[in-house]
Amino acid sequence: MTASRKPSAFQRRPVLIVDDSRAQRKVLQVQLTRWGYDVTEAASGDEAMQLCLAQDFDIVLSDWMMPGMTGLEFCKAFRALPREGYGYFILLTSKSEKTEIADGLENGADDFLTKPVSADELRARLRAGERILGMQDELVEKNRLIGSTLGQLQKLYDSLDRDLIEARKLQQTLVRDRFRDFGGGTASLMLRPSGHVGGDLVGSFVIDPQRIVVYSVDVSGHGVASAMMTARLAGLLSGASPDQNIALRTAPDGGRDAWPPAQVAASLNRLMLEDLQVDQYFTLGYAEIDLRTGVGTLVQAGHPHPMLLRGTGTLERLGDGGLPIGLIADASYPQTSFTLLPGDRLILVSDGVTECPNVFGEELGCEGLKKMLHHNKVLASADLLEALLWDLNAYAGGGDFPDDVSGLIFDYRGPV
Repeated sequence: MTASRKPSAFQRRPVLIVDDSRAQRKVLQVQLTRWGYDVTEAASGDEAMQLCLAQDFDIVLSDWMMPGMTGLEFCKAFRALPREGYGYFILLTSKSEKTEIADGLENGADDFLTKPVSADELRARLRAGERILGMQDELVEKNRLIGSTLGQLQKLYDSLDRDLIEARKLQQTLVRDRFRDFGGGTASLMLRPSGHVGGDLVGSFVIDPQRIVVYSVDVSGHGVASAMMTARLAGLLSGASPDQNIALRTAPDGGRDAWPPAQVAASLNRLMLEDLQVDQYFTLGYAEIDLRTGVGTLVQAGHPHPMLLRGTGTLERLGDGGLPIGLIADASYPQTSFTLLPGDRLILVSDGVTECPNVFGEELGCEGLKKMLHHNKVLASADLLEALLWDLNAYAGGGDFPDDVSGLIFDYRGPV
């Protein structure tokens, strides 16, 4: 069957007249043709059904009482036809009982006309039908436009989804080595974005054979813009490209040296506010560690407090808080000193851990993190990070984390 469509200025609505009386059909045909309709006639319900299978009619006028298939039966069969557009159905009848009219409405009739049909009343009923068909045509067109728009949006979403999947793969390469051995210690890393891409970054680099740096970054937000910022920061704190590393400098003797952690944080702050000038900021946990002595210097710039898990099993909280990077010009970043003994571990995590809510909206917090670390302290560092993820997921009630989750554990072996 062809789909019903809204007639243009040069088209006439197709109307089907069904009546076993040839004279009655002729009277109606003349009137409807004069009013601009394209009229087709049928002498019975069976003949009308055959016509309806081949063509869609916008309006049907059918006698109720006919030999064979009655108008009521034809109306019910007409409503069961597979068609896209609506067909307005008017029953022509001499019946006036309310129960019979209700029966007609129950079987799909839209309106009734009592024989003999008044031309004025017929014209009024047709106009009512035209209004309903017009609204239906408008609704179909709007649905078509919505469907087309949704299809275009779906294509765009699929394209973005593919791009984000590739972006996630690229971002994961920023933390390609989830385990690094520095001789005097090892670093285990964990990164779990909450979406396709995220704003967390963990890493490390070597200053010289005796000193290394470990760091944890959390850029505000966790979408594409945050991921682009983490990529920029990964280049600025890369050991693979020391000439680009904002923390490294050349020593007076020509060897490699590093700026103190507080100065690194201040340089990053100036870069964000003066050079990049973006509406983003990030928190940072940054520690320089001497592998010979275990002495470390730490900057905590708005990041969750670093933890020291001693070889004895005790936990210590490090840092004094500090301001995030990229918020306030000329901000100062105090340093904290600490000393690692062989067997001690330095732990850095993002606020996706400490601010993870449970089903009641209560955040895990620093004390909750301490409990999880204490519970899993006998595990090797890589396993401890995995156990932390499992415990955090259980605390949150399962499902995806609301924010990116990352962590780094540095195990100090001692001088080698």
